[in-house]
Formats: sequence, structure tokens, C-alpha cells
Amino acid sequence: MNRNNHFNQLLVLPSQRDHYQGVLNASIVLVEYGNYQCPQCREVHQLIQEVQQYSSSGFPDENWLCIVFRHFIDGHSAYPQAQKAAEVAEAAAAQGQFWQMHDMLFTHQEALDDGYLVEYANRLGLDISQFLQDLSKQVHVDRISQDIEGGLESGVTTAPALFINGIRYRDRCNIEQLTAAITAASH
Repeated sequence: MNRNNHFNQLLVLPSQRDHYQGVLNASIVLVEYGNYQCPQCREVHQLIQEVQQYSSSGFPDENWLCIVFRHFIDGHSAYPQAQKAAEVAEAAAAQGQFWQMHDMLFTHQEALDDGYLVEYANRLGLDISQFLQDLSKQVHVDRISQDIEGGLESGVTTAPALFINGIRYRDRCNIEQLTAAITAASH
């Protein structure tokens, strides 16, 4: 990887404002830009879950890996529900349920119409009145726009996009290659 190329570097570093699993000062920080309607993003989501399972058994320090998710919706007409799904994830985050909704949206990627989204919020036990109010007032649109802007600054043009310790990962997304890249970055 060419580390000198500005489009290979993550310019907005992970912080407390992000949605993350693990600790921000972990040996490996994996940042994903994605959207909930993109089939490749679902594949990457499943791959990251495999990496997390591998990490919990393959590494002695449980805090070696931090996963960060940021929204990236490129306005593609192929993903008309991506923006609404991102808003739903943020409305769930406001009630402490981001990762649960994140997983649910990827699991049910083919069913992202409004009725289903409310059903998912109900399944998670969210305050539906607050949830619907957040959506109708578009409370979380700025947060999503900030993620998108940060991605654009780092050269992201489409989702999914991964960064390992701030460097863009551009190899094939399979468990062997991603795990090898993560392991190499940890040394």
C-alpha cells in the first residue's frame, strides 16, 4: 500500500463521537464506512464478525481490536433506503442500542421499509414515541452527514471502505486476506 497517497489515509481519526466496539487505543483500529442496504457492506459486516470471533480466541489481549462503523451513503439510486436505515441506527444509538440495531439492519437488509424499521425498534424495546420523533424531525441527519464528509475527505467514494490503523485496505475482502492484513498491522 502506498502510505504517501492522501486517499489511502483516514483523515478523520476515530474518537468518542464514533460508534465503536473495543477501545479506541487498541493495537488495531478497523474503521468501516458502510450503508445498510449495500450487499457488499453486509458481506463486510459478516466478515468483521468473523474477525471479531477469531480475535477473541486467537489473541491473548481482548482489547487488541477496535471496530468503528461510520455511515457512507453515496446517493446511489440503487440504495433508496440507506439514508433512512442510517437514521434508524442513529435513533437506536440515542437509546443505547446502536450495535443491536446495526446487526438487525444488516440481518434484514432486504426489508428496510418504514414498517419493518419500526418493527425492529419495537423488537429492541426502544421507546417508539421517541424513536419516531427522532426520525420525523431528522434529528440525526447532521451526524450521518459528518460521517459521509469524513469519508469523502479520506477518498471514500463508495461503500464499503475499510481502514486498518488509518491506512486504506484495498485488497480482497475475505477472511484470510483481511486477517493477514490485520495481523501484519499489529506488528
